[in-house]
Amino acid sequence: MSKKEIFEKKNILITGGAGFIGSHLCDRFIKGNRVICLDNFLTSQEENINHLLANPDFEFIRHDLIKPIDLEALPELKDMKINVQGIQEVYHLACPASPRDYNKYPIETLLASAYATYHALEIARKYQTKFMLFSSSTIYGEVLDLENIHINEKYWGYVDPVGDKSCYDEGKRFAESLTRNYQKKYQLDVRIARVWNTYGPRMRLYDGRMIPDLISQAISNEPVKIYGDIDKLTSFCYITDLIEGIARLAKGKIFEPVNLGNSEGAKLREVALKIIELAESGSKLEVAPEKEGVGYVIKQSLPDITLAREALGWFPLVNLNDGLKKTIEYMKGLKAVDIQSLKI
Repeated sequence: MSKKEIFEKKNILITGGAGFIGSHLCDRFIKGNRVICLDNFLTSQEENINHLLANPDFEFIRHDLIKPIDLEALPELKDMKINVQGIQEVYHLACPASPRDYNKYPIETLLASAYATYHALEIARKYQTKFMLFSSSTIYGEVLDLENIHINEKYWGYVDPVGDKSCYDEGKRFAESLTRNYQKKYQLDVRIARVWNTYGPRMRLYDGRMIPDLISQAISNEPVKIYGDIDKLTSFCYITDLIEGIARLAKGKIFEPVNLGNSEGAKLREVALKIIELAESGSKLEVAPEKEGVGYVIKQSLPDITLAREALGWFPLVNLNDGLKKTIEYMKGLKAVDIQSLKI
């Protein structure tokens, strides 16, 4: 059933909206819209959206989207008049994203990529609305051409379907396929964002991803540990840059997957030493053998963002130094709260 936007503000659904990226997306779209934030708090935090709860245009729904949901039946959404106006945009992020999380919740991760994506697409189909899937650079897997480490959207990927990361990697690949086939069968207005390494405030202190873990070690004056080749290049995109890219992709007319990330690589050694410097830490850099399932197994690859540059006019603006400063400041605050809670 097609729904028309008949009121002044759009109704926007953000699944996984209390997570790191999702909460920043809520901040972006609450300006001039009504936002429904749906999350089950499996790996996200209420603190990320506390500042929005008093906003009359924001509504939080606690729900696990591996089960279907009828938005029109929820009394807390009555004022949004979904039965009349419907939903204008759906942004689907509901899925564990940290290696620590998806190794702890492998089945939940697979079900999120399968059932949660299906139910989110069904909402988009019901209201014939715009749908954006948040995919990942992990769908590319290993880089086989070591002479060209910049990966464009035409690269098919080389992924182990039963490896340690398969629940996440294969889950995202399935989610992309499901989204693409909904697009073809139901003529949905679909976008697919392939998100590369992103960092910034609202990442958890013990997130299990590289930047927050290195910062946590540095502000605790522990050894800052890198696994494997410390001169490997990897990509780091600051959160505000990513959100700008998402907003432009939503407004644009690209119906194929789009890389969103920083194409300028940084060596792991440089990142670790910069974190130690900016945190004013007494930590020392420590190198450990690379081992799957322990620490970070970094694949030397960077996004080719030619499509995003040419079609959206988008590219990252925040340099690594400034982004790390803001992230370290935020995580020092988290560390202080963490220490205080231990005293209590």
